[in-house]
Amino acid sequence: MNIIMKTKGLLVCLALLVCFNSCKKSSDGGGPTPPVDPPPASFSFNSVRVNGVSSGLNYIGLNASPVIKLSFNAALSRTSVANGAISFRNNSNATVLTTYSYENGDSTVVLQPTAPLPYLAKYSILASTGLKSATGGNLLSAVTINLTTGIDSTRKFPDITDNALLDLVQKQTFKYFYDFGHPVSGLARERNTSGETVTSGGSGFGIMALITGVSRNFITRAEGLARMQKIVGFLKNTAQTVKGAYPHWLNGTTGAIIPFSAADNGADLVETSYLIQGLICARQYFSNAGDEATLRADINTIVNRVEWDWFRQNNQNVLYWHYSNTGGFSINMKIQGWNESLITYVLGASSATHSIPKAVYTNGWANNGGAGFVNGNTYYGYTLPLGPNLGGPLFFEHYSFLGINPNGLTDVYANYATQTKNHTLINYNYCKANPKNYYGYSDSVWGLTASDISGGYTASSPTNDVGVIAPTAALSSFPYTPTESMKALKFYYYVLGDKLFKEYGFVDAFSLHDQWFADSYLAIDQGPIIVMIENYRTQLLWNLFTSAPEVKAGMTALGFTAPYL
Repeated sequence: MNIIMKTKGLLVCLALLVCFNSCKKSSDGGGPTPPVDPPPASFSFNSVRVNGVSSGLNYIGLNASPVIKLSFNAALSRTSVANGAISFRNNSNATVLTTYSYENGDSTVVLQPTAPLPYLAKYSILASTGLKSATGGNLLSAVTINLTTGIDSTRKFPDITDNALLDLVQKQTFKYFYDFGHPVSGLARERNTSGETVTSGGSGFGIMALITGVSRNFITRAEGLARMQKIVGFLKNTAQTVKGAYPHWLNGTTGAIIPFSAADNGADLVETSYLIQGLICARQYFSNAGDEATLRADINTIVNRVEWDWFRQNNQNVLYWHYSNTGGFSINMKIQGWNESLITYVLGASSATHSIPKAVYTNGWANNGGAGFVNGNTYYGYTLPLGPNLGGPLFFEHYSFLGINPNGLTDVYANYATQTKNHTLINYNYCKANPKNYYGYSDSVWGLTASDISGGYTASSPTNDVGVIAPTAALSSFPYTPTESMKALKFYYYVLGDKLFKEYGFVDAFSLHDQWFADSYLAIDQGPIIVMIENYRTQLLWNLFTSAPEVKAGMTALGFTAPYL
C-alpha cells in the first residue's frame, strides 16, 4: 500500500514538473505563438465624377452647386469621413460646409456644398491618408481634386443703348488721363500705382484722349486747353530730352529721366513718336487764336527739335530705337517691322527739321519687303499681308493707327485696311477656336495683346497665349471689327462688369481660366480704348492727324497713297 501511494505521488510530481517547464518555456518564447489577426487591408482611390462627368482631377466652369462623387475600391468608414478625412476648402483654405451621402455600398461618397458657391472661384477637395475603410484600413495615397466655378451670366448693370454704352466707356476711361493725370506735369502716369513715374508714349495717347473728352463734352474746351498748356509747358521747358527725343519714363514733377532699364536711360524714339502723334493732333484741334495759337507754337517747338535723322546711327538706312548720352547706341535695337512702330517712320519722314529719306523706310522698316515684314499667309480664312505668324499681338494695329487712318491707305507692301482688319479677325478667330482649351474664350471673350498677367507682363498673341484676355485688344479694334468688338464690350460690361469695370474703365486684363482679374490700369492700354472708339464713331483723331500738312507730305514721300493725302 505504501509503495502504491509513493508511486502515485511521484507521478503527480512529474506531471507538475512537466507542466511547470512547459509553461516556463512558453513564457520565454520557446514554444508556439498564439495566432495574431492581420492588419486591415489598405485601399485606394478609383475615380471622381463632378456633375456626372469624369475628367481627371481638375474641373473648371462648374455651376454653383456641384455634385462631387469620389469612388474607392472599398467601403468607407462614415465616422472617418465625418471626422474630416475628406475636406472641401476654398482658395483661402476655409472649410466649405458640405453634405455627405453614400452610394455603392459606401464605396462612393457624394459631396455637395450646403449653399451655392460664389462664381469664378477656386476650391479643392482633399481625401487624406487618414481616410479609413469600414474594416479599418487606410487610404494608400492622398488625393486632391481641384474645382473652379464658372461665370455668373446674370446682368450686372441695367441695359442701355449701344451709343450710351460707348459714351460710358469713353467717359470712364477718360478719368484715367484727366482725373488721375500727374498734378504737376499733367502727363499720364505709367500705371495706377506709378506715383511720380509718367510715360511719354502713354501721355501721347492721353493727349488724344483729352481731345476726345473735350469733343464729347466730358470737360469744357477751356479745361482741355488749360490741361494742354500744363502738359506742353512741362514738355517744352522742364522734361529732359536726348537729341530732342523723350525717354520712356520721366519724373512727373522734376522732368528727370527715369531709366526704363539700366541701359535704357535716354531717348526712346518709338515712345517719342506716340507723344508727337498726340501733340500734332492737339495742334490741329486747338485751332483758335490767342492762347490756342501760343499752344500751337509751343507744340511746333517740341516737334521740330526731335532729331529723327540722328537715330539712323551714322546715316544707316534704318532707325534705332534708343540713344543715351551715357551709353550712346549701346542697346543697338533697330526699328524694323511689322510691329507697332510705323508711326515712327511716318513722323521721321514728316519732320521739317530732321527728316529721313524714303530709303530709310524701305531698307529699314520694310526690310525691302523681306522676311519679318511681308507675310502673305492665310490663317482662319484671312490673308495677312504683313507681320509674324498669326499676326502677333493686336497693339501692332493700334498704336500707330491712333492717328494714321488705315482706310484707303496703301503702299507697295500692303493695303492697310486689309492688314488691320485681317490681323484682328485672325486674333478673334484664334480665341474663338481656342486651341489651348482655356475656359472662357469665346466669340464674346477674345483679344490677345500686351498686358499685365498674374505676377508679370507679357505680349500675348496666338503664338504666346497664356490664357489672359486684355479688354483693350477687342475694344481698341472697334474700327476694324465693330460687330465682334461690340459683342465683347457687352459681355465685359454686362456679364463681367462687377469684376472688370471700375474707377478708370476696364481693368487691364483677366483670365477666366485662372480666375484672375487685374487691379491695374496702364496708360498704353487705356488710351487706345477711348481713342479708337472715337475713331470708329467720328474718325476724329484720324482726321486731325492726317490733316497736318507735314504728315501729308511725309507719308506721300514714303510712297503711301490714300484719299486724305
